[in-house]
Amino acid sequence: MSKRVSLLALALCTVVSPLQAGAQEPAAARPKPAKASAKKPGAEPADPMAEIRRTTAISLVSTLADDARMFRDPALRARVQARSADALWETEREKAVTLFRRAWDEAEAADAEADRRVAEDRARQQRERGYASVQLPPSLRTEVLRLAAKRDRALGEEFLTKLDEARKREMESAATSNERPADAGGDQQSEQQRPDPMETPPAVAKRLRLAIQLLQDGDVERATQFADPALGGVTPPGLEFLTRLRAQNAKAADERYAAMAGRAASNPAADANTASLLASYLFSPTLYMTFSADAGSNANSWGNGQGQFQPPADVPPQLRAVYFNAAAAILMRPTPAPEQDRTSAGRAGWYMVITRLLPLFDQYAPDKSAALRAKQASLSPDTPDGLRQPGANNALTRGLVPEDPNRDRVGDTLARLDRAKTADERDAVYVDAAFDALRQKDSRLEEFLNKIEDTDTRQRLRAYIDMEAARAAVNEKNTDEALRIARGNTLTSIQRAWVLTEAARLLSKKEPGRAVELLDEALHEAKERIDAASKERVSALVAIATQLYDLDRPRAWEVMLDVVKAANAAKEYTGEDGRISTRFQSKNMTMVSSSTVQSFDLTDIFTKLAREELQRAADLARGFDGEAPRAFATLAVARSVLDSKGEKGQERAAN
Repeated sequence: MSKRVSLLALALCTVVSPLQAGAQEPAAARPKPAKASAKKPGAEPADPMAEIRRTTAISLVSTLADDARMFRDPALRARVQARSADALWETEREKAVTLFRRAWDEAEAADAEADRRVAEDRARQQRERGYASVQLPPSLRTEVLRLAAKRDRALGEEFLTKLDEARKREMESAATSNERPADAGGDQQSEQQRPDPMETPPAVAKRLRLAIQLLQDGDVERATQFADPALGGVTPPGLEFLTRLRAQNAKAADERYAAMAGRAASNPAADANTASLLASYLFSPTLYMTFSADAGSNANSWGNGQGQFQPPADVPPQLRAVYFNAAAAILMRPTPAPEQDRTSAGRAGWYMVITRLLPLFDQYAPDKSAALRAKQASLSPDTPDGLRQPGANNALTRGLVPEDPNRDRVGDTLARLDRAKTADERDAVYVDAAFDALRQKDSRLEEFLNKIEDTDTRQRLRAYIDMEAARAAVNEKNTDEALRIARGNTLTSIQRAWVLTEAARLLSKKEPGRAVELLDEALHEAKERIDAASKERVSALVAIATQLYDLDRPRAWEVMLDVVKAANAAKEYTGEDGRISTRFQSKNMTMVSSSTVQSFDLTDIFTKLAREELQRAADLARGFDGEAPRAFATLAVARSVLDSKGEKGQERAAN
């Protein structure tokens, strides 16, 4: 007997057996049947298969949770057991609590191992390159805590206490390991060893990440309680937390920001970039601008996207005064000799920060402007001449000066050509002009690209701009423009497949035939041009199946067989965390655009398939060799029934 039959048979026995037992009772022992209640007008008849589906779903999750204890990856063990506990909470409360505790134990071990690897990688990079740039892994304990806290406050408090104690130990350990003699490295210390103003200590970053998640869940009290110990220094996630907190409790956020600014003013390690970062809370809440020792700029943003950095309208004057006092104290510090300057901004970056902030000082703290201009003049010789000219660098006004819809940004940028003396300087102008033309939809974009002399820079910029233009076209529902770009030769295959599937989604209702043709084109791209062992092929196929589901359901099932085959060949594929990214880097600029793509992940498509045929979807999920895709697909199948919204959708699909 197949697994499909056995599961349904088990479920049928669960439902039918009590009825059979009742039928064998003597007539005298049977209770009189209750009077049937009047049926409410408009009430839908109960789905007789709902309990069978529910029992099957519970069995799927329970079996998965037990299997997860033997998974090779400790992170996956923790994640799957926590999600299984969350899925079973309404039906198997005692087992769910046990699973949450198991998940916590696994998460502790996994986080410790991940932290050890990060420390080793950081030390290796420091030895080999003189600096380190390490991406922090997700904190599994925060994931478990977040799920548990939403289900049981007491259990969440228990995990929170454990995590708080562990974080204190980690921070103490980090502080000890980071201590070094004042003369370590000597006068020959590399310029690359300057601190990164955007880098946050791992323990602090993980704490703030959880605090932000708790804020997003609406738990303001717990979020602030957990974030407070991590708000001592000026960090991007700390400022993001305060910005998000301000939307829910402005008084609490402003008090914490004022304390942060005061500490920065007295912190000898604070430098010009600290003042620049602090300004974001008041003037560009979702944009963080920093500068390097060669006057290059680094812009990082979150939230609503490019150009939408509106400052809060209700900032108390006293709070602005706190900031300007702190910023002036930092920016007016004595300038160290060039060979002794190890600040993140250096002397040129220091100049750029003052130049960026001076208009704000002129408006809100004019009594400090004269001294800052004198400081700026003293740093001028250390800053490239081309960057000291008015309008020479858009980073000096980005996020602070509202975009004038009538301003000719392209013309302003091209005016810098008169001061460009080298090929690199001319290329930098045309790079900026190309970005301006993209934003303004200027027809000269292609002309500016062609004038970039460095071939590699030109090609990389063209690829970046084309992908950004394709994103914009999709967002604006301009399918013709999106397809024009997709059929060019600059996008990668996964980017092209994404654009094609998104265009199909936009056309699916009005032009279903054309939408199917686009999905056929995307299918050819995925199968013929993306490596068979690449996880990108799996992501593309999942996106195709997701869009096919409403257009040609039988073919969606067929493509899902290809998904399973491709996933089994791509060992790195997990079934979630699908992203589409593009990057451009030049000597003076780094631009990275990355976003999650829901249609790349297994959850949506397996939820849809399970609502149509639960057991067939469960059998398909079991076809994955990889533990991660099999687990996430199985959870999606089960949750299509166990979640209240999913159950309603299941009933609609059955009718």
